[in-house]
Amino acid sequence: MARLALAASRQLLRRCQPRPFSSVSIPIARGYATASTTPGQQPQQPQQQPQQQPQRPAFDNRIKLVEVGPRDGLQNEKTSIPMETKIELINRLAQTGLRTIEAGAFVSPKWVPQACMDKSSDILQHLLINPPSSPKPLTFSFLVPNQKGLDNAFSILAKNPSAFATSPDDATASKPAVELAVFAAATESFSRKNLNCSIAESLATFRQVIQAAKESNPHGLSLRVRAYISVVLGCPFEGHDVDPHRVAQIATELLEMGADEIALGDTTGMGTAPRTKDLLVCLRAAGVRNEDIAFHFHDTYGQALVNIAVALEHGIRTFDCSVGGLGGCPYSPGATGNVATEDVVYFMETLGMDTGVDLDKVADIGEWITKEIGREHASSVGKAVLGARRRAQAEAKV
Repeated sequence: MARLALAASRQLLRRCQPRPFSSVSIPIARGYATASTTPGQQPQQPQQQPQQQPQRPAFDNRIKLVEVGPRDGLQNEKTSIPMETKIELINRLAQTGLRTIEAGAFVSPKWVPQACMDKSSDILQHLLINPPSSPKPLTFSFLVPNQKGLDNAFSILAKNPSAFATSPDDATASKPAVELAVFAAATESFSRKNLNCSIAESLATFRQVIQAAKESNPHGLSLRVRAYISVVLGCPFEGHDVDPHRVAQIATELLEMGADEIALGDTTGMGTAPRTKDLLVCLRAAGVRNEDIAFHFHDTYGQALVNIAVALEHGIRTFDCSVGGLGGCPYSPGATGNVATEDVVYFMETLGMDTGVDLDKVADIGEWITKEIGREHASSVGKAVLGARRRAQAEAKV
């Protein structure tokens, strides 16, 4: 009964919204002109057409959310998190309607202890042998920063050749897809702090990794590859004036190497609406398509949803988020968590967009995982949903 009360309040909220987002941001399709008249002239009645006129294309309001909580959300924690907790988090998230979950990273424990190779190997092995229950086909993403990381990932995949799909299009409820990811930086300072090399050196490494993931491996696999670019809207060492043309150049190089998607990371949360727009304009001028772009916003300055709105207006439909607002960056002092999954789902719903994600289930997970690791629950929407549910439950008992 409490859940029905909460659902009723959501329906009322949706009816009170002004207009769907699509109606204010999408231009009229080409080829649908209106009749024109000269002053004093009566508008002519349209002639009957012998055949049915084509329908205006329907607006695609589907949004892809990439849940990064199990990897990026937990990487900055000071205390060790049991692998069982990470797997439980992934299993719970799989039941919410999310389709892509960042599950681990094949990196050295020297750099990121929470995302070391051994733990990620165990997680990948577990997910292949015991895929979580999910209402939709799942894709699991793993970071592989170099050839050693790629070899470790392939060693697990080669042991379970029939347990995974190489493309999200081929995934099923019992056979998840696996994709790999590399991560570059938009500034030299951050690249040297995060990757211990220059941008040019990192791109040379990624070229080899991407090509090996695509075709040049002894296992005959061709996996989807996601490429992150960090600090695209602000660097903790070089400030907020990150050159958008440089970001566009790096993005085009990664796409030419074979990357399937570019995830643009506002790692410091310093991004603003005008600079997000400028970056998108530069990417478009460089020939980068909207469908090749995802955004990864942090909410350090409370601007993540504002920047998401700008990206939406420019046609971007893929966004990273983290349950409970988990996250941070060990190489970005002061950077707080990723934008919360709960906040993004609710925001999208109010705009008439379709994430396919169950907000109530995600709110429950956000409360659970933040308690498990002793963190503050950073999602405003998550806390509001839980509070509204408890009030409804209390009223139902009266």
